[in-house]
Formats: sequence, structure tokens, C-alpha cells
Amino acid sequence: MVYLLGPAIAWAAMASAALKRTPLYDQHAAAGARLVPFAGWDMPVQYEGVRQEHVAVRTGCGIFDVSHMGEIETEGPQALDLLQRLLSNDLSKIEVGGAQYSVLCREDGGILDDLFSYRLGDDRYLTVTNAANHEGDLEWFQRHADGFDVEVRDAIDRWAMLAVQGPEARGIAAGLFDGELPKRMRTATLPLAGAQDQALVCGTGYTGEDGVEILVEPGLAVDAWGRAIELGAKPAGLGARDTLRMELCFHLYGNDMDETRNPIEAGLGWCCKEATGFIGSEAVAAAREAGTEQRLAPFAFTGPGIPRQGNGLVLGDEVVGAVTSGTLSPCLETGIGMGYVRADLAEPGTEIEVDVRGRRRPARIESKPLYSKDEKD
Repeated sequence: MVYLLGPAIAWAAMASAALKRTPLYDQHAAAGARLVPFAGWDMPVQYEGVRQEHVAVRTGCGIFDVSHMGEIETEGPQALDLLQRLLSNDLSKIEVGGAQYSVLCREDGGILDDLFSYRLGDDRYLTVTNAANHEGDLEWFQRHADGFDVEVRDAIDRWAMLAVQGPEARGIAAGLFDGELPKRMRTATLPLAGAQDQALVCGTGYTGEDGVEILVEPGLAVDAWGRAIELGAKPAGLGARDTLRMELCFHLYGNDMDETRNPIEAGLGWCCKEATGFIGSEAVAAAREAGTEQRLAPFAFTGPGIPRQGNGLVLGDEVVGAVTSGTLSPCLETGIGMGYVRADLAEPGTEIEVDVRGRRRPARIESKPLYSKDEKD
């Protein structure tokens, strides 16, 4: 799912006349965070430094403020029917307390957003949207709800959202709540420790590490944030979130997928169940059967250099694709990224070059994920 744009995007270009602030803005400012405009929000991109925060998440525990994310509640006797029509995955497969990843598509298969949905009750769901896409997603949900016995509600002002991630995350998060934390891809409503206030705790995340995402009322966010830090979580910004997700080859909306890309070429066919008849399912089925001209593939440099979004992918004298996400991996200590290439070149082991500001850098197409803790250890 989208939490920030790649480093090559000009942050200032996303500023608006009146940037929104999360309930934790004052905490970020007091901690010396570098605050930047992102999707209409004033957000921390880093505190101590991207590398330090990245390593903290891989080796200990980091905490992220992701309260800029949007939430949509869908409730009613036909809530499942509506979401089966809208979302690419099969929501009938998740039980109450379950979570599921999917994409939202146009009729032609173009991706409007990627989303997580949580089933909170028999006929009640919460879907988390990307910050930049929230208003469009909400309008899409409401427009297609016509004719269904269902209520679609904007819940963005109801929740603040924190992500506690890393090998020590569950131990730290356990100190925040009275009750057992949910397992991976599950949810639980738990009281905050020593209080009656409830939080929605979700066994999901965007870093490749274990941990939870915590949704609380905005007025409770400061206390939850401070308590997590007291217990050992290190504040981490959107910059580290970007490098972490790239090591695992997690998609970023606006970089690695958008309305011009079909889930099949984006490597997201696994979350598309065309039999449900979701909007765009016929186009996705056709792409799955016929194949696509390009595919999204991860790569790693075999020498020095750092790839950036927009760099050309080159084979001989031919430009065969373009980088969609790129960075210097703090754990692998080499340049890594993803990009769309000709389908016949997307197999692991293919040698290519990346045109970085006029200088060709050798690279190789790799398998997902680019970083594996087991291999590194």
C-alpha cells in the first residue's frame, strides 16, 4: 500500500495552501523531524536519518505515524456484495476479524488504488486507502453503492493510525494494550492498557517485518505514540518506510502502479479473483490469458550507483523500460529498484543497464524479495 512517494518526486510540488496535520504533528516537530508536504499533509520524512531509522526497524522496532491514510466504512446487509463488485480479491474468504489486500480497478483494468480491508463484523468492513487517493476512492465507493442495501461512510476523521514494526514490535506493542495482539492478517479490538478506550489493532504492515498497525481515536494518538517510544520504539519517517518497502518489493501507488497499468503487468494477479466479477475483471482476465508487453520486475545494481524513478532501463542500444522506484538499500548496501521492462526480459538473472543521468550502471533482474533476513543472517 502507498505511504510516500519515491525520492525522485519533488516533495514541494505536492504542497497545498493549507496542509493538513496529523494529531502527532507537534510531537514530530518537537523531536526535530524534517517535515515535508505529502499528499496535502505535513508529514515527517525523517528524524535522525533514513538509514538509522531503516536499520532500527530491521533490527529492533520503529514506529510510524501513518494517520494521513484514509478510511472508508462499508456497512449493511449487502456490504459484501458491494465490496465484491469493487475490490479485486475475494472478500468472502475472510472471516470476521480478518484482513485482505486488493486493488481497485477501472473497467479497463487500470489500477485506481491498492487497499487493505478489515472485516469488523458480519456486515461491516473498514477499508484503508492511500492518502492521495482517498477522496477519489470514497466517491467511487459511494457512486457504485447505488442499488445496494449498504451505507458507505467516510471515516478519515475518526481514526489516527500508527504502525509499530520490527522484530521487537510485538513485545513493545503488547505493553500498550490489555489483551492478546492479533496474529498476522488478523484484527482485534483491544482496550489501551489501564484504560477503557478501545483501539483497532491489525496484524498488517508495509515494512516486511512483523508488527501491528494501530487505529485509535485522534485524541488518543499522542499518549499511544509516547508510550510506545517509552517502551523502546524508535520514531521513523516516511523516508525509511520507502526504503524498507523497496527491499521487499512492495508496490507504491503512483510509482509502481497507476491507472495506466493492469494488475497482471504489475505483478498483482495473485490478489485478483476474476470469478467474483469485480469492476475490471474481464480486462484482467484477458491480460492474464494473453500476457502483457511489459512486466514490473525488481533489480539490483552489480556495481556502484543509485537508481531513481524515471531512469531508463537499457539493453544494448535499446531502451527497454523505465525505473519506477529506486534507492540505495541500507541492508544490501547496493542500488536497488523496480521497473517495467519488456516481458521477455523480466526473468531473474537477466543482465541490463540503468541510465543514471547519462551514465550506464550495470544491473541484474532479481527475484522477490530483494532482501531476505534469512539470507542476510
